[in-house]
Amino acid sequence: MMNLAEPRAFRAAILHLLDDPGVALQPLPPSVQYYADGLLVVEDGHITALGEASDLLPTLSADCVIEAFPNRLIIPGMIDTHIHYPQTDMIASYGEQLLQWLETYTFPTERQFAEPAHAREVADFFLAELLRNGTTTACVFGTVHPESVDAFFAASAARNLRMIAGKVMMDRNCPAYLQDTADSGYAQSKALIEKWHGYGRLAYAVTPRFAPTSSPEQLAAAGQLLADYPDVYLHTHVAENQDEVQWVSELFPQSRSYLDVYHQHGLLKPRSVMAHCIYLDAEDKQLMAAQGAAAAFCPTSNLFIGSGLFDLMAAKQHGIRVGLGTDVGGGSSFSLLQTVNEAYKVTQMCGNKLSPFQALYLVTLGGAKALYLDDKIGNFAVGKEADFVVLNFEGTPLIERRLRGVEAIAERLFVLMMLGDDRAIDASYIMGKQTG
Repeated sequence: MMNLAEPRAFRAAILHLLDDPGVALQPLPPSVQYYADGLLVVEDGHITALGEASDLLPTLSADCVIEAFPNRLIIPGMIDTHIHYPQTDMIASYGEQLLQWLETYTFPTERQFAEPAHAREVADFFLAELLRNGTTTACVFGTVHPESVDAFFAASAARNLRMIAGKVMMDRNCPAYLQDTADSGYAQSKALIEKWHGYGRLAYAVTPRFAPTSSPEQLAAAGQLLADYPDVYLHTHVAENQDEVQWVSELFPQSRSYLDVYHQHGLLKPRSVMAHCIYLDAEDKQLMAAQGAAAAFCPTSNLFIGSGLFDLMAAKQHGIRVGLGTDVGGGSSFSLLQTVNEAYKVTQMCGNKLSPFQALYLVTLGGAKALYLDDKIGNFAVGKEADFVVLNFEGTPLIERRLRGVEAIAERLFVLMMLGDDRAIDASYIMGKQTG
C-alpha cells in the first residue's frame, strides 16, 4: 500500500489558477499558472512544491517517487457545487419540467432510500462515477431519510473524500412517504451534524429541498440549526422555474421574493449554496452578494428540464460567488467537462463569452470559493490538499486529431472542455493517491 507520507512528484503539463482570470487568453493572465513541463510535489497528502520540472527535479529527495504523464494535463480536482446522489438511477428521464418532473420521477425514486443497503449501493456507484469523471468534491443532496446521509458519508469517508451533504427537510407539498416534520427534521439533522460534520474531510449541509416543500415552521427550524452550528452549510434550490417562482409567491405572500423567503428565515449566509438562481432580480443579486451566499450554475439541468438561462456574467458583476453544478439527475451528465460545454453555450445565448480559463476557474478555485473551501482545495498552492485530475489530450480520436499542431494552452483546454467527457479523464487523485 502507498505510504502517503513519502514524497511523490507528478510530472506533466500542469495548469491552475490563483484567482478569477477574466476573459483574456493571450498573453496568459497573471492569475493563470501554466507549466508545459511541470512538476507537482506531494507529501503526506498535501502540496509541497509546484514549478518547472527542470527547476524542481534537482531538489527532490532520493526517496521521492516520480510519476510521469506524457501528453497529459494535470489540473486541480473538479468541484460540483450541486448534485443529487439519490437521483443517479433516474438520470435521463423524459419529458417533464420541474414541478411535474419531481412528482413523476424524483419522489418515487427517493422513496427507496429508506433502505440502508440500497442507499449504500447507490452511494458507492455515485462516488465511483464522480471520480471517473474527475470530480473530487461535491455539494450533495440526500433524501429525507437519515439512512441516505449515513450511507453517503460512510462511503465518502472510506474514500477519504472532501464532501458536503445533508438530509432533505420536507414537511408539506410532497408524498406522505417522504414527509418529515419541523421537529423531526430538526432533530434528525442535528443528530447527523453531530455524527458527521467535521468527521475526516466531511461537512454537513442543512438541506430544505426548496421553499414550497417546507412550512414556515420548518424553514425556521433550518435557520435554528444554522444558528446552533454556525460552520455548517445550507443547501437548497431557488428561482429555477417560472411556475415554481409563482407558486412560492402564493405560499409566502409576505416575502418580497423567492430569495427573500430564505433570508427572512435566516438561511442566507456564508456557506449557503443556492442552486439555479435563474429568476433573481437586481435586489436579490445584491442581497446574495452581501450575505456571502453562493449560486450553483447548473446549465445542463436548466436546459434539460427547460427551466431557463442563468446569466453568469450578471451574477459575477454583482459579486456573487458562483460554482458549477451538474445537478444530476436533472442534469444529464456527471461530467463537469460536459457541463462546462453547456455553460459556454448558455453564456453565448446571454450575449457573453466564457473563456476556457474562466470555465476552469468555475470548476476549481471558483467552486472552492463558493464553498468556502479555497483554503484547502481549488488550486496547487503549497499546503493545500493534493486532490487533482489527469486529463488526456488523446482521450478520443477526435480530441487527438483536433489538437494536432495546437500549442497554446488556452485552445488545448477549450478543446478538452468542448469535446471531452469521462474518456478525457485518465485518473483522479485524492490526497495524492490515485483512486476511482
